[in-house]
Amino acid sequence: MQLNGSEIVVECLKEQGVDTVFGYPGGSILNIYDALYQHSEEIRHILTSHEQGAAHAADGYARATGKVGVCMATSGPGATNLVTGIATAYMDSVPMVAITANVNLPMLGKDSFQEVDIAGVTIPITKHSYIVKNVTELAPTLRKAFDIAVSGRPGPVLVDITKDVTAAMCEYTPMQPKTKERKVSYTKEEMEQVAEYIKAAEKPFIYLGGGAIISEASAEVAEFAELIDAPVCDTLMGKGAFDGNSPRYTGMIGMHGTKTSNLGVSQCDLLIALGARFSDRVIGNPKKFAENAKIVHIDIDAAEINKNIRVDASLTGDLKLVLTELNKLIEKKQNTEWMNTIRELKAKYPLKYDDSQLSCPYVMETIDKVTKGDALITTDVGQHQMWAAQYYHYTKPRTFLSSGGLGTMGYGLGACIGAQVGQPDKLCINIAGDGCFRMNMNELATASRYNIPIIQVVINNHVLGMVRQWQTLFYGKRYSQTVLNDKVDFCKVAEGLGCAAIRVTKKEEMAPALEKAIAMKAPVLIECVIPEDDKVFPMVPAGAPIAEVFDGDDLYLD
Repeated sequence: MQLNGSEIVVECLKEQGVDTVFGYPGGSILNIYDALYQHSEEIRHILTSHEQGAAHAADGYARATGKVGVCMATSGPGATNLVTGIATAYMDSVPMVAITANVNLPMLGKDSFQEVDIAGVTIPITKHSYIVKNVTELAPTLRKAFDIAVSGRPGPVLVDITKDVTAAMCEYTPMQPKTKERKVSYTKEEMEQVAEYIKAAEKPFIYLGGGAIISEASAEVAEFAELIDAPVCDTLMGKGAFDGNSPRYTGMIGMHGTKTSNLGVSQCDLLIALGARFSDRVIGNPKKFAENAKIVHIDIDAAEINKNIRVDASLTGDLKLVLTELNKLIEKKQNTEWMNTIRELKAKYPLKYDDSQLSCPYVMETIDKVTKGDALITTDVGQHQMWAAQYYHYTKPRTFLSSGGLGTMGYGLGACIGAQVGQPDKLCINIAGDGCFRMNMNELATASRYNIPIIQVVINNHVLGMVRQWQTLFYGKRYSQTVLNDKVDFCKVAEGLGCAAIRVTKKEEMAPALEKAIAMKAPVLIECVIPEDDKVFPMVPAGAPIAEVFDGDDLYLD
């Protein structure tokens, strides 16, 4: 059948099972928006307040559902406003397709109004970027984009389309989308070597990353941990891949990881990395990381093997498939002495905080208690992000969404909206610091426009908390540009953007405020006012061995 380019875009989206698009229209993409209007009953479009919010919403939708997130923007500034969200998705391996429209083909390269080479701009932060200049290439390109976004290690793909292509006619033939293939590329000898290392180990430790969630390998990871009788730590991206209430769970590893995880990994004789990439925030000093252990790395991306840490053995492939085979090969072990050591570390070094007044750890524990651990939590970046990772017990995958690799302030609210749209039956709560919230708080207007019942918790300490913490510890308390004690009233902002608002200043107010917000079934902001000098502990100084982890008890702070 003959369709114009814009109709082909919509038909390809329907073909790929897309039910929601997040975006913002403009001149170059008008034809596509006109086609969306004709199919509004099949594809829901969420108009965000800013294109960056659209990218973060598509990201949150993808992380919460496992589907491909889709965002759209017009040429020039519309397209470049997507860049931060695209880079965020790239760093955290999130499947996304970003569709932009550019100026007409004859106007390319002439500094035309709102012209930007967005395909060129996004080359370093996408798995692939395309510019479509011929309508006959449009459908095949869109299909390739969706296939690339989910294949292997997932990530974002950009498709830029010139405006004349969106209007040009072409024959369109529907096709069934490709089925995602799970692949492995290890040898029998490599698998046997890993099994031998496991058999010989007396102090194994499992280090779990986001790949376990992406590959849907939680059940296989749990079985593996029981078989080899090992403790389990996770990265920020791995939260929820392993039951946070399990006796085997030791908490997060790395810069703000628990003492149990950091000391345990430093003492183990075999470290098994599952779907993790040995980021600098995890390993600290690479020369001192797990220096007493042999290291096994299982990951879908061969480029990650030996990139940051030299390993003794590796298996490349989809983690679910690899563990399914590995679990068949290994015999059940019992490491009683080692597990007793881990239990002693957990008892000696529990997470703790000053509970004499309202604090973010208390807020997170209250959210955990009130929601019975069944909420979907998104965060921005900073102290509140670490507290959210430390003090809420994540028991299921896809229930903690946060910008790990890029550390994007302003990520959480858009992501929370996307997650709520993708998982309408879940209670979705975004945790933001006051500094982060300022960056994209206009997305509250998006939540109110569509009555998306998210709860936005603002942890307000009137400072850029994490930066201030570093200034306190390492910069002689020179608080350069980190004090935010101005006249902004977040509750009034929320009300002005069409949301309800509640201010909490005391511990006893938190649970009733949360219960009230949940009962409203509408977008609500809860502002929690906490002291400006609360700090995230434990902590490892940048570049130090993770065994040098310290907390407030190890320091004298005024």
